[in-house]
Amino acid sequence: MLTQAILAKRLSEKQKEFIIKDFTAGNNVESLSIKFNCSQLTIIRNLKKILGELKYKELVKRDKNITPVNSRKNNNIKNILKDNGINKKASYKESEGLENFNENKSKTEFFPIESFLEIAPLDYEIDNTSRKELSSVPIKDIDFPRIVYMIVNKNIELEIKLLKDYPSWEFLPTEDLNRKTIEIYNDLKTAKRICSKEQKVIKVPNTDVFRIVSPILISRGISRIVYSEKLIAL
Repeated sequence: MLTQAILAKRLSEKQKEFIIKDFTAGNNVESLSIKFNCSQLTIIRNLKKILGELKYKELVKRDKNITPVNSRKNNNIKNILKDNGINKKASYKESEGLENFNENKSKTEFFPIESFLEIAPLDYEIDNTSRKELSSVPIKDIDFPRIVYMIVNKNIELEIKLLKDYPSWEFLPTEDLNRKTIEIYNDLKTAKRICSKEQKVIKVPNTDVFRIVSPILISRGISRIVYSEKLIAL
């Protein structure tokens, strides 16, 4: 149970569609992580993977430029006072004060100040070494699908990355982040979307090959396989 709690949540394709739709409509990453019960890193990684880095940044910048609701309320109050010829300085301050009073009163009624307690960070008593073991799953325990896909260079050489290149796993200790990894995909469209012009996608029709060649991969310094939301230890 503890291992499942720490591993990143795997989102379904349907959930990913809803996330893209909601984000494009103006929902921020924090609200999406709460709605779909997963980390903000998982939301960001899927948004960047599906929308692309440039489109994602454009939408984030758009959200920052939207006028906050409270500002719109204040502007509406100013316009009303101006149209009715009322003293703006006095009346606006009174209206603003009444609004703040009602807002603070509501917050106090539902969330009494004395009820808040300081809580220590979740990882205060978690040792980094144990987090490493809980985050990786041994390859012998992985039930691979029948077919997967890999990205290689034009010479059919493995594309090797360091674990620190994956934002979803940046919470791991530095020693783990410097591990060499390869990545496999269970969806051809996802692999093609990530593949660059200098790379190509190959099909692996027999996934038992990863268990067979794991000693060879380890001898080349490759000790992890990134697969969907899982981190596989060779």
